[in-house]
Amino acid sequence: MDVQIFIPCFVDQLFPETAFNMVKVLEKAGCNVSYNSNQTCCGQPAFNAGFLDESTAVAKKFRKDFSANIPVISPSASCTGFARNYQPQLLVGAEITATVDDPEKNKFYEFSEFLTDVLHKENFGAEFNATITYHDSCAALRECRIKEGPRTLLNNVRGLEIIEMNDNETCCGFGGTFAVKFAPISAAMAEQKIAHAMDTGAEYIISTDLSCLMQIQSVCDKKKLPIKTMHLADVLAQGW
Repeated sequence: MDVQIFIPCFVDQLFPETAFNMVKVLEKAGCNVSYNSNQTCCGQPAFNAGFLDESTAVAKKFRKDFSANIPVISPSASCTGFARNYQPQLLVGAEITATVDDPEKNKFYEFSEFLTDVLHKENFGAEFNATITYHDSCAALRECRIKEGPRTLLNNVRGLEIIEMNDNETCCGFGGTFAVKFAPISAAMAEQKIAHAMDTGAEYIISTDLSCLMQIQSVCDKKKLPIKTMHLADVLAQGW
């Protein structure tokens, strides 16, 4: 299957290895992966900050960059959710609370849901000898309705043990500009999330969203906590 990949801004700049690992897994799944080097932001940061005209301009470019009628895969449920649920409203000038019919929105997929729901592949022969706990990002849950798929993929990794934390659906406190505007609240939310994770005895916190993991890891580093973070794509690319 031919697919395109969308690499969000922060992944491109801060976590490129996760993007490469996503490609590695997609290729193992039999996909022919293409990357449009002209791609830029999806427009979500401007949208969340209330700059709708600027966000619309970026969204128009985004849709032009991904005009080919093949699936667009991203290692970010946050950006995928924005492309599906909010870009269509911006592009037709509708009220943000309205429902807009956009036939193209269904070609945007978060990485894990594409593997499980489209390719129907759950085992990539990965091996990762560690105890982990899983963080459900707000965007994955509420924008993309992703819950069991990542866990299914992780359960097929040799040597990996999943222990669920309490309140695994609670926000980590990142929320884009929320972490900047309300830093003390954001940090407290991350600390609560990390405390629940550490109560499991897990060595790693895994998620579909690097924005969440960046938030969590920064607090772990600041407090010199032993637990580490890792994106699902990086786990699935281990051991082969």
